[in-house]
Amino acid sequence: MSEDREQESGEDRDEQARPTSAAARRGRRASGRSSSRKESGGNGSKDASAPKGRATPQRDGRSERVSLFRRIGRFLREVVAELRKVIWPTRKQLLTYTAVVLVFVSIMVAFIAGLDLLFAQGVLQLFGE
Repeated sequence: MSEDREQESGEDRDEQARPTSAAARRGRRASGRSSSRKESGGNGSKDASAPKGRATPQRDGRSERVSLFRRIGRFLREVVAELRKVIWPTRKQLLTYTAVVLVFVSIMVAFIAGLDLLFAQGVLQLFGE
C-alpha cells in the first residue's frame, strides 16, 4: 500500500514539472531535437573532443610477424570451417539441378545455333555467293 502512495506521489511530482500548455510541449520537443543534433556534431560522433581509445595491437606495430606458412594454414582452417557450414544438396537434388542445367544449356545452344544459321543465310542472300 505504501508503495502505491510513493508511486502516486512520484507521478504527481512529474506532472507538476511538465509544462501544461501545448505550445510549451512543442517548444520542449523542438529544443530536444536541436540539442541532440548539437551533441552529435553532425558527423555521427557524440563528442568530437573526446579522447580516442587505446590503440589496438595492429596499430601498436607488433614486432612479431606471422610467417607465410602460418597464414596459409590459418586460411585453410577457415576455409574448412566455412565449408562445414554449407548446406550441401542431397543426391536427388544434385541430379535434379544437373538435369535442369543441362536442358537449359541445350536449349540455349540450339537457339544460338539457329540464330547463327539464320544470320548466315541472310548475309549470303544480301551479298550473294
